[in-house]
Amino acid sequence: MTDQKNGSCCSTDGSCHSDAAGDAQGGGVTTLYKVSGMTCGHCEGAVSQEISALGGVSAVTAVAKTGEVTVTSAAPLDEEAVRAAVDEAGYELVGTA
Repeated sequence: MTDQKNGSCCSTDGSCHSDAAGDAQGGGVTTLYKVSGMTCGHCEGAVSQEISALGGVSAVTAVAKTGEVTVTSAAPLDEEAVRAAVDEAGYELVGTA
């Protein structure tokens, strides 16, 4: 999601996405990951975008302040695939929380 005014994925209020808590009600598997290096809404958006591209992912909520990323998917994800997605975004997957 790109804010066309400033060329950033962040909105004018600094947020990158809406709260996805409501999106997770469809069922599936929810996994909490720890990611190091996120410091702002742009970081949250980059990590969310890469993980969202993985097959079966229905919702991603990244929180830079805590370094936590909540992922809801149809089935458990391969941790190496998640690690590769986080790495592609420019951050480091520490593991599951």
